[in-house]
Amino acid sequence: MIAVTKRYGFPAAHVLASRELSPEENEAIFGPCANPNGHGHNYGVEVTVTGPIDPDSGQVVPEATLDEIYQAAVAEPFSHRLLNDLEDFATRVPTAENIAVAIHGRLASAVRRSTRARLLRVRIVETPRNSCVVGEVK
Repeated sequence: MIAVTKRYGFPAAHVLASRELSPEENEAIFGPCANPNGHGHNYGVEVTVTGPIDPDSGQVVPEATLDEIYQAAVAEPFSHRLLNDLEDFATRVPTAENIAVAIHGRLASAVRRSTRARLLRVRIVETPRNSCVVGEVK
């Protein structure tokens, strides 16, 4: 098996707070990240795909194709947004874990529709000390 990883990113803000909990409960769970004014990150996104190598291009997925998929599925809807306002987070807190799950879902279907490859994993880097991987992890 061959896997290819491409790195991307997007700036966005979020508030770590559940709509189901009181402000006090959210603060107890999420600390200062529950501030209703939110805070931002420059998220890193690593997208790993796997599949057969095309004999003509020598690639699993042409870089331009993966770039277009990422732009439409992630960058356009997520960049410079308050993530809490997105439908992806209508019922879940936009933690790094839930952001990774949402992005994996968006990319998996787009990669499947547009290429012969499949999405292997998505890694979200929220801070230099905090990242999350969704998909096949080894």
